[in-house]
Amino acid sequence: MDGGARAARGGWSRRRFVGAVAGVAAVAAVPAPARPGPESGPGSGPAPSVTAAPEASARTREPADRPSGPRPLYLGTYTSVEGGGAGIGLAVYDPVTGAVTGRGTLTGVADPSYLAAHPNGRTLYAVDERQDGGVTAVRLADRKVLNTRGTGGAGPCHLSVHPGGRWLLSANYQSGSVAVHPIDGSGALGERTDLVTHSSPPPGPGQQGPHAHQFVTAPDGGHVLAVDLGTDTVYTYRLDTRTGRLTEVSQAHTRPGAGPRHLTFHPGGRYAYLANEVDDTVAVCAYDPRTGRLTVGEPQSTGSGPGTNYPAQILVTADGRFAYLANRGHNSLARYAVEAGGSRLRLLDTVPVAGDFPRQIAFSPDGGLLFAANQKSSTVSVFHVDRVNGALRLAGEPFASPVAVCALPL
Repeated sequence: MDGGARAARGGWSRRRFVGAVAGVAAVAAVPAPARPGPESGPGSGPAPSVTAAPEASARTREPADRPSGPRPLYLGTYTSVEGGGAGIGLAVYDPVTGAVTGRGTLTGVADPSYLAAHPNGRTLYAVDERQDGGVTAVRLADRKVLNTRGTGGAGPCHLSVHPGGRWLLSANYQSGSVAVHPIDGSGALGERTDLVTHSSPPPGPGQQGPHAHQFVTAPDGGHVLAVDLGTDTVYTYRLDTRTGRLTEVSQAHTRPGAGPRHLTFHPGGRYAYLANEVDDTVAVCAYDPRTGRLTVGEPQSTGSGPGTNYPAQILVTADGRFAYLANRGHNSLARYAVEAGGSRLRLLDTVPVAGDFPRQIAFSPDGGLLFAANQKSSTVSVFHVDRVNGALRLAGEPFASPVAVCALPL
């Protein structure tokens, strides 16, 4: 959900959520996960074209232990809003300096507001965030649009690829549902194998219905989790990797009105961190890999202070020592120390994001850079990540990109 409400797209507009409360408790822990036990639980797109884009760069010195040579960067936007892009932005970045250089636009994809890559790096997937929602596959070798499939819902805002590479998971925000599509050997998408609408529990305070915001695979690989802002719930499903069908196994509920948006797992696989958009908090969650059951801990501060703020995306480093939260409104990145084996977050500081409304953040593959897509300023900020203390350092001037809502470095 875009707390800053964009203009109408395809006959509908995303709801603006107003009001947020200051986070509580700078340090919070959750009980250890339960001991393992029995399970519980209730057509083809047009050929793309490439157009020229302006260049921008940010140059600083960094240790030379990172990959050399330019790496690809893909940028998500809205194509149906004023000032938006014409498709998926194409760029490259220097993994040492953080400098970004534009390489044009891949057209033929409508409202590609979220992007994900296949594990083999050969195919890019984008949501088509429209009333008649879709997901699109793009072959990266020649940037050919392979095909688009309907998600069966409205306003898909997130997608991810199952680690096995055979299934695409997507979340329909407007209709509160999650979908599964098969991926064939070419990277193209098959017909949808499942669609589940979140009908229970009822919507939380101020919500008119369910709003699925994220659909991801747990580290155990056998469970997939859907974060729903409208029902204040994280749903755990078991994905049948033969048929692509979903079976709900548990639900985890936040406090009423929290508005959960984004979840990320600690690399140890026993804890996860949940960003709550509406009440401006984060929470540590315990996770049981055997059952897929998630237990939501106490809400704590985002570091945003008394002003209005909508937390967006939270990330954790590959070594599990630090976590980062994008704050829209406060326009900052909060840095946390991850302690006690992943069961505790301790807020260290916040750093200005050098942009307006950081909608999404992502690490470079080596973890040395952090990218922030700033929706309202139409920029992408790049930060160096200190490998010792997790501190962030801006890598020069942000890169201009129309209505930047997603940055995917490969």
